[in-house]
Amino acid sequence: MDYIEIIGLIAAVLTTTAFLPQVYKTWKTKDVESFSLPMFLIFFIGILFWLIYGVLVKSIAMILANSITVISSFLLLYFKIKYGKR
Repeated sequence: MDYIEIIGLIAAVLTTTAFLPQVYKTWKTKDVESFSLPMFLIFFIGILFWLIYGVLVKSIAMILANSITVISSFLLLYFKIKYGKR
């Protein structure tokens, strides 16, 4: 593994970890009022494309980070749709 991929892995850990507390907080509080559904849909689609790109260039860092972020953002979208109708 070269130093460029290590830098990518560090970035992946930091950015993905930063996203997880919001998912947890939303799951616990069920408060989704401040979330913009169009923004999260665009974000989710963008992350899917980053994941596809990571697979195509065979970047472990991009694949790991974007796989976790796809799941996390999907959960936030699910919470927004489920809890936003209250």
